[in-house]
Amino acid sequence: MNLILLGPPGAGKGTQARFLVEERGMVQLSTGDMLRAAKDSGTEMGQIVADVMARGALVTDEIVIGLIREQLETVEASGFIFDGFPRTLAQADALNDLLAEKGQALDAVIEMEVDDEALVARITARATCGACGEVYNDNTKPIPADGKCTNCGAENQFKRRADDNEESLRTRLMEYYKKTSPLIGYYYAKGQLSKIDGLGSMDGVKAAIAGVLDNT
Repeated sequence: MNLILLGPPGAGKGTQARFLVEERGMVQLSTGDMLRAAKDSGTEMGQIVADVMARGALVTDEIVIGLIREQLETVEASGFIFDGFPRTLAQADALNDLLAEKGQALDAVIEMEVDDEALVARITARATCGACGEVYNDNTKPIPADGKCTNCGAENQFKRRADDNEESLRTRLMEYYKKTSPLIGYYYAKGQLSKIDGLGSMDGVKAAIAGVLDNT
């Protein structure tokens, strides 16, 4: 099963993708992670990526599709989660063509809907463990008093993103909505879009995603 998770910054896509990887054996294809791995891989595609990044140029859609193609051909999984891609209608068409070429299909697109004000309040209170990425929140899951991560036990490794402030987040939200609105209509028209409450509890969102996948 191949899945796209749509949602603004801070909606929890990464957390939910991790659950799917752990519990369903899916593979998360994060464009950022793929680019970093490719740059250091020494492969032909990796050299292309390294050259582009060294020049400070933008990575083209063709390069990203090429990286996804490599993953589809070389990684065995029960499904792929596309994270951060597609971002435009042209990318969505290219992904559909690639999946069709490989005899695969996109099974579901899940939009994690959020209330902007609630999201801003949540993200400005967010911190993560620098060792394992476990997410904490000043209001709902405070950093432990002993300074130890409850997931990996690392001490005093908690970090806050420099752009997890209200001004930066609202800018990121506007950029997301400008780019993503056409995708929501695109996948709705294709009958592939499902919407869930992205601001529920982690377990609640997890159950909602499972409900979509299990009924697809």
